[in-house]
Amino acid sequence: MILFTAPSGAGKTTIVRHLLKTFDELAFSVSATTRSRRPKEIEGRDYYFMSVDEFKSRRRRRKFAEWMEVYEDQYYGTLKSEIKRISDAGQIVIFDIDVKGARKLKQLYGDNCFSIFVKPPSFEILVQRLKDRNTEDDASLKKRIRRMKREMKYAPYFDYHLLNDKLDECLHQAEEIVGSFIKTGNIPTSL
Repeated sequence: MILFTAPSGAGKTTIVRHLLKTFDELAFSVSATTRSRRPKEIEGRDYYFMSVDEFKSRRRRRKFAEWMEVYEDQYYGTLKSEIKRISDAGQIVIFDIDVKGARKLKQLYGDNCFSIFVKPPSFEILVQRLKDRNTEDDASLKKRIRRMKREMKYAPYFDYHLLNDKLDECLHQAEEIVGSFIKTGNIPTSL
């Protein structure tokens, strides 16, 4: 498994999408969520969208490898069936996941799980990237900024830190470290 984690706006989704186009060995782990679908998001590609009741029912039946209530009644989680589906197809599971979920998966799967924390050039740039998305109202933006401050503190828990300052350089470095992991099965500590 390969985990990409970061606060919102750091670029992990852009990086994961690029890697999926670059490496046939990778398959994206689609998370489940109870949050509302955003414009252009597709069920089963971006997320498995479900009601709070459905999510809680699956949680009680231990269908998640990890899950979290990010905001009140807004849950995210990784279905065990999703990991199995990808593994059974002979592919490496790649995740675009929040820091707490990534930490739980790293604890569960240990050395079979390469975890990469995507770092922004600065916190101010991270906030500006989130504002530039225009996907949040003022209240939601304030919640996300508070959460991003907490998430930045998780960086030391992950195997590799990838600076996303210049996107082209970041994507090239991501290709190198993921390619090394695919080729050797070993977690690279540096290049």
